[in-house]
Amino acid sequence: MKKILILSVNPKNTDKLRLDEEVREIQIALKLATDRAGFEIVTQSALRVEDLRRVLLEHQPTIVHFCGHGAGSHGLVLENNSGQMQLVSTESLARLFKLFQEEIECVLLNACYSETQAAAIHQHIDCVIGMNQPIGDKAAIKFAVGFYDALGAGKTYEDCFEFGCASLDLEGIASSEIPVIKIRRRHEQTAQATNPVKSDKEQGIGKDNKGEQESSVSVGGRVKDSVIIIGDRKVGQNRSVSVGNDVTGGAIITGDNNTTNIKFQPVRLPEPASVNIETELNALHEILAKLETSDRRKIDNAFADIEEELNKPQPDKNEVGKALERAFDYAKKAEGFVGLMEKLKPHLTKTVAWLGENWHNLLQIVGLTN
Repeated sequence: MKKILILSVNPKNTDKLRLDEEVREIQIALKLATDRAGFEIVTQSALRVEDLRRVLLEHQPTIVHFCGHGAGSHGLVLENNSGQMQLVSTESLARLFKLFQEEIECVLLNACYSETQAAAIHQHIDCVIGMNQPIGDKAAIKFAVGFYDALGAGKTYEDCFEFGCASLDLEGIASSEIPVIKIRRRHEQTAQATNPVKSDKEQGIGKDNKGEQESSVSVGGRVKDSVIIIGDRKVGQNRSVSVGNDVTGGAIITGDNNTTNIKFQPVRLPEPASVNIETELNALHEILAKLETSDRRKIDNAFADIEEELNKPQPDKNEVGKALERAFDYAKKAEGFVGLMEKLKPHLTKTVAWLGENWHNLLQIVGLTN
């Protein structure tokens, strides 16, 4: 069960907000959820500074939703014991949320200029949403409704964010560029070999796909004359997805709905110290920006996460690799991706050299192997 803690605060000496309406609309959205029993909503209004720590300790939420006023680099607005405005600094918020990084999956700061706090909290929480400009009451409420409608339908946090932005566009509210998401995936799914003897049903073999009887996943090692599926289509016999290092031949099926037969080209990686990683990643981003895709925002968000990680004193290469992999997961579904592969190759080769051995599998996206 996901426990959602909604924190609302509107001090006496600040502009009046429609926070009760926002809370009510979120509750309605989750009552309509496919799995309504999978959510529990806890609300805390007139939030004081000491209340914030206590409610997090008491409820141990999965999702924290804050609605109220933001003050940019100065922090978020809470109340003091007299109901007047009291600022909580960005640094103290980041330190507090660090203590709940094992419990909290997502934080949504539905307040003006809260991107600064979102970035700080994102150091410890995998998904944080903030606002990069002032956002009006109506826009804030519509974004929240779109987000929680999607959450109730079982969508990922990233998709929920997109549904929130789409809700603003559908309502004709010119604010869909104000919400920003900071996201990374800590818990990656790893393909594992299972019992090699499976029933037809387990292998997905029916009356319409009897020719697709051999389907395998290779984790590590070598796969020859295989098919790498990029996008949603699955065709052909002896389909294999390689998550290892060495692939010597096969085909790539992309979002173009075309099969491109290739020979995977061995490539020698340069020395990591010789790579200007910012230059190479910027080049990859610029090339992928040429794609016509509905996932443009998701690709840009992935590169924004990369930039944020690189700005740290000691960047985590695995976090950079995960974000880059996410960007390519979306990009390779787009029409025209195959046509960009040659341009991507030199920059991806250098990037993989910098990332290290754990990320050599990224080379296969553009038909290379190490």
